[in-house]
Amino acid sequence: MDISVYRPGELTAADRAVWSALQARAVEDGSPQLANPFLAPEFALAVGRCRRGARIAVVREDRDPVAFFPFQRSALGVGRAIGMGVSDAQGLVHRPGFQWDARELLHACGLSLWEFDHLVEGQKPFEVAASGSYASPVIDVDQGYDRYLAALRKQSPKFTRTTLAKERRLGRDVGEVRYVHDERDPDALRVLTGWKSAQYRRTGRADRFARPWISHLVEHLFHTRTESFSGLLSVLYAAGRPVAAHFGLRSGTVLACWFPAYDPEFAKYSPGLVLHLRMAAGAAADGMAYLDLGRGVKAYKDSLKTRELSVAEGWVTRQHPVALGYRARRAPVRALRNTVLARPELFEPADRLLKRVGRLRAGG
Repeated sequence: MDISVYRPGELTAADRAVWSALQARAVEDGSPQLANPFLAPEFALAVGRCRRGARIAVVREDRDPVAFFPFQRSALGVGRAIGMGVSDAQGLVHRPGFQWDARELLHACGLSLWEFDHLVEGQKPFEVAASGSYASPVIDVDQGYDRYLAALRKQSPKFTRTTLAKERRLGRDVGEVRYVHDERDPDALRVLTGWKSAQYRRTGRADRFARPWISHLVEHLFHTRTESFSGLLSVLYAAGRPVAAHFGLRSGTVLACWFPAYDPEFAKYSPGLVLHLRMAAGAAADGMAYLDLGRGVKAYKDSLKTRELSVAEGWVTRQHPVALGYRARRAPVRALRNTVLARPELFEPADRLLKRVGRLRAGG
């Protein structure tokens, strides 16, 4: 393989165009998972503006680019998926039928190890190093929203009936319900991030938006719009007041769900669920194939989904002391976390404890 490594800003417009074209053809080429916007050049470039160590490896054959591998690298040569911690789809974007040697790729990138936690399906050279795979629910809307809603009524009749009834009740009690699929007002984004920060604190989780690089990344992506990629802010209003919002990323065929939140004052109306149904309708109208709800066990995802994709986590390593030491430190922590998440008898008390801590912090 002829492999060159670039900083994101060094990638030529021609290479970016090839990368985008590979994604655009991914569905018809039988690799729809590669169309995810987290695998787009725009996401890699945005991370590069906010994080040091962002790099892109370009694999060429006869001088033509055939694959793109975005990653982050530490000074010691430890590699991670680009944007890891907020990225919900990771891997190498490539032309159909392309094969690669994972360790040869790592060597060319100056990496002793590459860690991932949302590796998309079909990445066989990386999948052999995965320590586990996990469900990522999706909402299929390629047949139109009416077809999806009809299927949802059969699959989850009580959930669908209750959610639609709450939307009507919200309109009666509060005022006219209005949905904006692509809201361009930056103030609405600030409202959403404020809700999300409060939710993190209330539930005892680390506030992602307290980390400047994540706030800067989201703001930059909100203003990013190309033919094949954009940040998408969707807002549900009642009587002109925002009651729920979501910020995600969209490619030509996939809407990747990312940061949903709602105003707790309106919790009894389940505005977040109403919003997701409106988002499905908006995505269908835009010609999207599906909404990717992201890895993670949540009741609302189980109710809304039509099927599941699979993402993997793990690390590819070379024979290197840095790789061995890093893996020795990380493996026990990751194993413990996944054990807790996978077992309700462990997760539920841990979740209650985190929420109790969050309430105490809020009270303090």
